[in-house]
Amino acid sequence: MSWLGWQRRDGRKGIRDVILVVYLVECAHHVARRIVEGANDPRVQLIGFPGCYPNDYALGMMKALTTHPNVGGIVLVSLGCESFNREALAETLSAAGRPHDTVVIQRAGGTRAGIAAGQAAVERVRAAADAQAVRVPMGVEELVVGTICGGSDGTSGITANPAVGRAFDALVDAGATCIFEETSELIGCEGHMRSRAASAEVGAAIVASVEQAERYYRAMGYGSFAPGNAEGGLSSQEEKSAGAYAKSGARPINGVIVPAQQPPGAGLYLLDVVPPGDPKFGFPNIVDNAEIGELMACGAHVTLFTTGRGSVVGSAIAPVIKICANPETYARMHEDMDVDAGRILDGAATLDAVGAEIVSLIEAVAGGAETKSEALGHREFVLTYKATGPAGPSCLAA
Repeated sequence: MSWLGWQRRDGRKGIRDVILVVYLVECAHHVARRIVEGANDPRVQLIGFPGCYPNDYALGMMKALTTHPNVGGIVLVSLGCESFNREALAETLSAAGRPHDTVVIQRAGGTRAGIAAGQAAVERVRAAADAQAVRVPMGVEELVVGTICGGSDGTSGITANPAVGRAFDALVDAGATCIFEETSELIGCEGHMRSRAASAEVGAAIVASVEQAERYYRAMGYGSFAPGNAEGGLSSQEEKSAGAYAKSGARPINGVIVPAQQPPGAGLYLLDVVPPGDPKFGFPNIVDNAEIGELMACGAHVTLFTTGRGSVVGSAIAPVIKICANPETYARMHEDMDVDAGRILDGAATLDAVGAEIVSLIEAVAGGAETKSEALGHREFVLTYKATGPAGPSCLAA
């Protein structure tokens, strides 16, 4: 199957054509939001970084997100005195050939003037993006697909998560790039993952990433196991990890990447979201949308979000497909769910059948069909301070 995508000048293709308004400090958030609201166009979306002081992780994330293949143009909104390196970000956009503009609120004259300047900038950028837009055929082999779980319960590991694993296997076999993550929820599974590594070096990197996650959470005194997980029937971190691991499928793992790093080729990759070294900026997975952002920064066109207890979030930039593990949750929250994997519990569907349904839905969404979260207007986004480090060459299969 193929569809029409947007050709970008860096050679990648997008499945959406978003105009981003990006605030570079919390002081510019209100003005940026008003600019987006004034556009009255779901294509114009808001993301931002609230910090005032510079952070290499945040800058790298912003460079990757604003040049994401789903993004056609960008308006940067700065207060004017923050330390975020807006010039470096603008240089990245110029090098990538993305239409962009910058509004500095202090120079514009304040709130009302900044909003007016931003709305005018959106019109200019949108016109420039439309002028260079080229629609071209795009296939599954050009897709990058991420996965995450949130609000897991006792059904997640036996329905939605393994169904995503079947979908990942089919996608990898078709030449797509797939990314799974949450190393803090893979503790205890490192031996299994190492046995699937494409090389001994990748296997060692997988084990090291999970060991770092365990050290990090021990130092923080808090694991990735919430009261809601227990209320939903999960007994332990180990049971939750086994269920989360099922999302990765059964294909070889080609490498370990870090946030904002692009996979070097097709296949399956583990995204290590835990910062290196001792805890510095707090929890590595503050909320699910922070991890969705990291998947997008690695190029994910779409994210598969499994949930047993229910979640209502979507995302800016890239669609989120909700896969509900629990039939009771689906009955209550069907307006937010794209796939009812709970049918597996009832014997009404098999893992293979739901996996194939997920692949078909990905293709439809890539071709322009709206996900439930898109139709409901969800555009959540989170980016905070974080320490990070580059993945070495041993983290990738040759």
